[in-house]
Amino acid sequence: MITKDNTKVEIINLKSLYIDLISPNLIKQFNYINNHQVPKLVKIQLNRGLGVDGQNNKTLKKSIDEICLITGQQPILTKAKKSIAGFKVREEMVLGVTVTLRSKKMYAFLEKLIHLVLPRIRDFRGLSVKGFDHDGNFNFGIKEQLVFPEINYENVNQIKGFNISIITTAQTKDEGIALLKEFGFPLTD
Repeated sequence: MITKDNTKVEIINLKSLYIDLISPNLIKQFNYINNHQVPKLVKIQLNRGLGVDGQNNKTLKKSIDEICLITGQQPILTKAKKSIAGFKVREEMVLGVTVTLRSKKMYAFLEKLIHLVLPRIRDFRGLSVKGFDHDGNFNFGIKEQLVFPEINYENVNQIKGFNISIITTAQTKDEGIALLKEFGFPLTD
């Protein structure tokens, strides 16, 4: 890419960064013998629970459109498996939306998340490492959809957040933390 002052700027996407820099760094750090032992990203999953609001067609359509804008992929509807009278939930009732990102869309979303979205969160001091499970997968929530540049403020009727799960092939929590820190994730201890 060439800028206005004719200087050449090299754009490195996260997948090539993983192959060229992150993988060799992790091999040195954890003394892996085989390249297949190096942890890598498998998928990113976004979930938004709607609860009883899932029965409102306008709210459901709005959530589907927002998730579609944010990820570039059509979400699927999550439905109740059984009826629970105390929560006014019936079997096959729509309760939320979810989308799973893999390969190119996963890396594009991760790059947008790290460089655009997380810095736009008000009073952001980093993500806690408490969101890691014992297998090296990372889970966290975003409280409002307005931090994404695709969402127009005038089109939002209600602030709704969602959960993001980053699934890796890491075997331990430490490997997962090291992998995401190498990608540039703002993690705090």
